[in-house]
Amino acid sequence: MTTDATPAERYLEVQRSAEFSALRRKLRTFIFPMTIAFFLWYALYVLLSAYARGFMSVKLVGNINVALLFGLLQFVSTFLIAWYYSRYAARELDPIADRIGNELAGTTISPAREPDDTTTDTEATK
Repeated sequence: MTTDATPAERYLEVQRSAEFSALRRKLRTFIFPMTIAFFLWYALYVLLSAYARGFMSVKLVGNINVALLFGLLQFVSTFLIAWYYSRYAARELDPIADRIGNELAGTTISPAREPDDTTTDTEATK
């Protein structure tokens, strides 16, 4: 990366880089299939609730029926997807994003350093 480029040019250079393209590709390979799978799962729940009332009203245990179980599984699947994404991002996406960010930060002017909570006002002004 060139050091004499403007910030806008540096960001465009990063955006055109192969590493950034790989990062976007990895993100898309997770996001698109997972979104489609969740949408289909949700659509199944809605369609069964609308058109298969007999099936959805089958009691499983006490007053718990299939519809209630499917509804609760919607919440479970949402949390599982979020948990899986956080693992995927930490393992696959964050290392690449950190490399790109560090490379970009190395060529940009760093902002003024904020004083730590442990320093006094007189130490911060020195």
